[in-house]
Amino acid sequence: MTALTKLFRTTTFRLSLTYLALFGAAAVVAIFYIYWNTTVLLTRQLHETIDAEIKGLAEQYTDGGLTQLVRTVADRSQTPGNSLYFVADATGRRVAGNLTSISQELLDSIGPVEFEYSRPAEGGIETRLAFANVFRLPGGYRLIVGRDIEDRRELARVIRSAMLWGLGVMALFGIGGGYLVSRNLLARIYAVAATTRTIMEGDLTGRLPVNGSGDELDRLSESLNLMLARIEQLMAGLREVSDNIAHDLKTPLNRLRNRVEAALHEPYGEPAYREALEHTIEEADGLIKTFNALLSIARLEAGAGGDNKESLDVAALVRDVAELYEPVAEERGIVLKAEPVEPVFVRADRQLLGQAIANLIDNAIKYGAPDRAQGGNGSEPEVSVTTEARGPMAEIVVTDRGPGVPSSDRERVLGRFVRLEASRSEPGSGLGLSLVSAVARLHGGVVRLEDNRPGLKVVLSLPAEGQALLNGAAHQGPGAELRPA
Repeated sequence: MTALTKLFRTTTFRLSLTYLALFGAAAVVAIFYIYWNTTVLLTRQLHETIDAEIKGLAEQYTDGGLTQLVRTVADRSQTPGNSLYFVADATGRRVAGNLTSISQELLDSIGPVEFEYSRPAEGGIETRLAFANVFRLPGGYRLIVGRDIEDRRELARVIRSAMLWGLGVMALFGIGGGYLVSRNLLARIYAVAATTRTIMEGDLTGRLPVNGSGDELDRLSESLNLMLARIEQLMAGLREVSDNIAHDLKTPLNRLRNRVEAALHEPYGEPAYREALEHTIEEADGLIKTFNALLSIARLEAGAGGDNKESLDVAALVRDVAELYEPVAEERGIVLKAEPVEPVFVRADRQLLGQAIANLIDNAIKYGAPDRAQGGNGSEPEVSVTTEARGPMAEIVVTDRGPGVPSSDRERVLGRFVRLEASRSEPGSGLGLSLVSAVARLHGGVVRLEDNRPGLKVVLSLPAEGQALLNGAAHQGPGAELRPA
């Protein structure tokens, strides 16, 4: 199939031809309507003029008979214009009038008739069209009264010619315009097709071209580019998860296998076997917990979950979660303070938001105490959880007095399986902050890590609910299932 055939078979070119046909038909109808109304008007004026002429001549004939009629016709024939007169005797000889000769067929006619006549013109004789009424007078005389209507025939010829030329020019420009538009559109579609082929071959960095015109193709390309960027991000996340699983879960699986293998080969007694089995169960529970956290993060990043959003008071939810972690904090010698100042309402999934808050508090308790072995930082071990409304956002702030996170690592620790050297002494999978970040994105919010001087300050920022919902929202009781990762 040639490029020209492809071009002619495009939807744009077909639409151009359709619009051209419709516009051409509309133009023909409009021109015909104008011509028809013009013809009707000219015909009516023609008949009125001839009737007036006949009425005047009839009065002359009544007053002075044939002699007066001939004299009047002779006088009127001298006046320049489009009026035509002819008076003939019984033999057909002209007695008066400005018609030099007429056919016998016209003399034998009665009533209105359309005919052609000849008259002198520059360069010779010209034939023109006329309309007249033919009357028979006593004594075999004939009277012809008419008007020259050659201009009307010329008008019809001009309109017909203009219509044909107009349709021809319209077709030329329409087909040419359709060709240019279709070629431009086809070029853009070819560019899009080329980009999609590179993407299908595995290059997810390809993007659809945008020429900056802001038309519907640009808007479609921009939307598809956003989708491709999201797909690239998800695929990168999938590769990262696969790599993390391959590296971070390989060690506990090998440890589990080695422990079981050692228990089988050594002549241990029942207490040793029981201890090996208990350690194996602990390792398996940790692996299951890690896989569950990975699945939760994957579902959240894919947009799943969060279907049970409701209006809830973040301050009340923070107090409920903090109460669950007070015994854990006391056991570690850390003071846990939950200091919500006033009710702050958001629209969120209670279970997901509760788990995110639990992960933040759990991380702060695990890693937020000053390192006594290295002399600490002069601060008492303390974890504080507060909530506040800041403009259109509701912020949940968790602070500690631990070693903190270097500014260069604050974005990195939000990823999966990322654990800094200072945190490897505590059990964990490195998925807690990643889950919090996924919950924040699902609810249209963000997570920020800041310096608490000393310690770490984590801010979970979510869009606050509107004023109408804030005034009418009822307090919701606790009930979130908390499983820190």
